[in-house]
Amino acid sequence: MGKIGRIAHITADLALVSAFLAGVKRNTGLTPNVDSIKSDDFKYYATKYLDIGESIFDYSAAYFGGSEYFKRK
Repeated sequence: MGKIGRIAHITADLALVSAFLAGVKRNTGLTPNVDSIKSDDFKYYATKYLDIGESIFDYSAAYFGGSEYFKRK
């Protein structure tokens, strides 16, 4: 696998972890404590990373909600 393939794989893994954390937040209220991060730059990027997961989670829920293969309980 080349460098581009490896980067794509790592990006997909990071997106899945971020979406998983968004799902945990929605279902339990638990979320990573980004306020404990001392570096303002790292805190900013951590917040953006978690926001991406929220977007992925919202998009996925909307997509699956409109699919005939999924139903609400």
